[in-house]
Amino acid sequence: MRHRPRAFRALEPLAWVGPAVVLIALVVIWPVIEMIRSSFLKISRFGVVQGGNGTANYDKLFAEPDFAGVMYRSLIWVVAVVGLTVIISLCLAQLFNQRFPGRTVARWALIAPWAASVLMTAIIFKWMLDPEVGMINMILHDLGVIDAMGGASADPLGDAATAMPWLIFVAVFVSVPFTTYALIAGLSTIPGELYEAAKIDGASKWKTYWSITFPLLRPALTVAALINVMNVFNSFPIIWAMTHGQPGYSTATSTIFMFILKNSDIGESAAMSVVNFGMVIILTAVFLRVTRWRSEAV
Repeated sequence: MRHRPRAFRALEPLAWVGPAVVLIALVVIWPVIEMIRSSFLKISRFGVVQGGNGTANYDKLFAEPDFAGVMYRSLIWVVAVVGLTVIISLCLAQLFNQRFPGRTVARWALIAPWAASVLMTAIIFKWMLDPEVGMINMILHDLGVIDAMGGASADPLGDAATAMPWLIFVAVFVSVPFTTYALIAGLSTIPGELYEAAKIDGASKWKTYWSITFPLLRPALTVAALINVMNVFNSFPIIWAMTHGQPGYSTATSTIFMFILKNSDIGESAAMSVVNFGMVIILTAVFLRVTRWRSEAV
């Protein structure tokens, strides 16, 4: 049997990684290049390129009176949703990792918000918060909460002071299942012998958690939190379905703001896309730096 040329053998791995490289180039790299290129072009509302525009799109974007507020609100949105999601998921993962009657049913129930469409979930909550016939408003009215606030038919999504907390609640509601299951998977990899040794040494449950469970759970927690950071920052359906970023831009994040700008100036919207993309990279880098992912991977 003749041996294949060494150069041919060296190219064999391309048969396996080649399709993945092509897919990444077409789905990720090429759109990013086009996004950056478009941010320096003058484009009509109908998508017709009218020539170069230099940095005028960025100058116009940074001069928008709502730009600073939108970016600040985006950071608050990410920190609040991811922070609450992680805290709640840590508690639920610890609970569902224990044996108790009905645990299987409880786990199935937990996965429902994750399995359902995010857009559908947002629309359902919007209906429940309807100021006239919404179930949540009716319950608050029966409990006297709305009357105590001085309004017989309060509109939670029509008031900037109450709209954002409800949006955060819905985002946490749909994010908790994935994060909880990721942490349950992490808990299942911790050897039971470590807990037996800690019990023999007389360690309390609290000390056992902080000295054994939490350190060994940090790799799974880091991955779950990182995925949440990227998903939440780019989240669109929840806010758009429930408030459209209104009233004004009081509930708009950078993704919503980018979509709204598209209706008036595609070039400026492309510039906002680039800023949004840069913010995701910065947030991811800061998160990995703070969590010391390299030391966790070793």
